[in-house]
Amino acid sequence: MAYEFDEQIAVSRQDERTWGAELGAGWQVGGGVNGGYLLAVIGNALRHTFPDKPDPIAVSAYYLSAAAPGAATIDVGVRREGGSVATAAADLRQGEDARITALATYGDLDRLGDDVRTTAAEPHLPPPDECVPNSMAPPEVRAIAPLMDRFDMRFHPDHIGWAVGQPAGNGVLSAWFRLVDGREPDPISLLMVVDALPPVTFDLGMMGWAPTLELTAHVRARPAPGWLKVRHATRNVAGGMFEEDCEVWDSSGRLVAQSRQLARQPR
Repeated sequence: MAYEFDEQIAVSRQDERTWGAELGAGWQVGGGVNGGYLLAVIGNALRHTFPDKPDPIAVSAYYLSAAAPGAATIDVGVRREGGSVATAAADLRQGEDARITALATYGDLDRLGDDVRTTAAEPHLPPPDECVPNSMAPPEVRAIAPLMDRFDMRFHPDHIGWAVGQPAGNGVLSAWFRLVDGREPDPISLLMVVDALPPVTFDLGMMGWAPTLELTAHVRARPAPGWLKVRHATRNVAGGMFEEDCEVWDSSGRLVAQSRQLARQPR
């Protein structure tokens, strides 16, 4: 079965180090294409670059300019290959414009081991049917974030006050997450998931697009099938910017991905 997500992160080899992609229009948010989706496109090019090391382990990306739907290229420069991991630099471009520059380390999660231990506490969420679906998001939110139609998100009832003008002010959002087309999560999709929820600043009463400046993602294990739990939190808003820490837990209760990003405060 062909899934929408796989079709829209697809890449084709153009030469020894360049991959072509077509960025989907359904992934826009605010003034550009969602950064997590773009990271998954880059991640897919790197997966094909290292077929024996197909899984992202650590990816750090700097967002240089807003991307638009349409043609893009990913230029991959291998920095190290051999042993259990490989590292490469990657630039996503549209024409002459650089959109993202990234550095990534890849490996094979099955070979590296599946022993996930953490002192972090798995977030508590009521069952999905008792949470608030993103289909109930205010029209103004859906208008600036059509990518929400790609997801089935069920928000913790305590973390949705911003939608009715009553943000909690704690700087925390959490939700159940899955893709609407039924595609199960994998390491590449986790690069998108860490940037899929609305900006955590919504819970601080700051609505609007929050463009990412830098995002670092760590993928810790191959996720089990089923719903993911996603939690975003921030502790600091300063200089017109905020940090957003993300945890992604799979259906077996394992912490499978983490990220931190620095983003601009919504305007």
